[in-house]
Amino acid sequence: MTGEPISTKEKILDAALDIFSRKGFYNTKLDEIVEASRTSKGAIYFHFPNKERLFLALVDQFADLLERRVVEAIQHEEKGINRVRVAMVTILDTFGRYRRPAKILLVQAAGLGSTFEEKRNEINDRFAFLIQTYLDESVEIGDIGPVDTEIVSIAWMGAIYNVVIRWVNTGEPEPERILNSLLPILLKSVGYED
Repeated sequence: MTGEPISTKEKILDAALDIFSRKGFYNTKLDEIVEASRTSKGAIYFHFPNKERLFLALVDQFADLLERRVVEAIQHEEKGINRVRVAMVTILDTFGRYRRPAKILLVQAAGLGSTFEEKRNEINDRFAFLIQTYLDESVEIGDIGPVDTEIVSIAWMGAIYNVVIRWVNTGEPEPERILNSLLPILLKSVGYED
């Protein structure tokens, strides 16, 4: 047997993701998560004060995965616009590989009201800052001219978010089509032409 045993918290998160993805947030009962995770209600409440916090922990887990994959993908790329391109490809690839969790975490979570909106804004800001960092590097080395990278990164996040929401909801447009259409538009918006 290799590897560490799965922690109680991981068992709960795995079970919650499975059940939320099949039944939705509102139709999922904590007892179902207890049964699927082979833990107890006390264990769930030890890690998460309520079902909403458990759900938001899954949102954080997915955001951490997405950020980790982007950082790993660009680490060997030279500074500049290619990092922006690789980050976009990695984001779409990650959403493609994890479409089911992405759907529940992005689409179903919208029904959680202000708590989710705060979490969504926090995650959008986190990824906008990542994009801004790569755009700043592109300006620094001369790949693109001076632009307000903070505003551009926020606008890019809005465009990416809306296209990805549609994709995880409907399966359309295809990821390759998104990449071939959206990436050139975003790059042109900062004055970069292939």
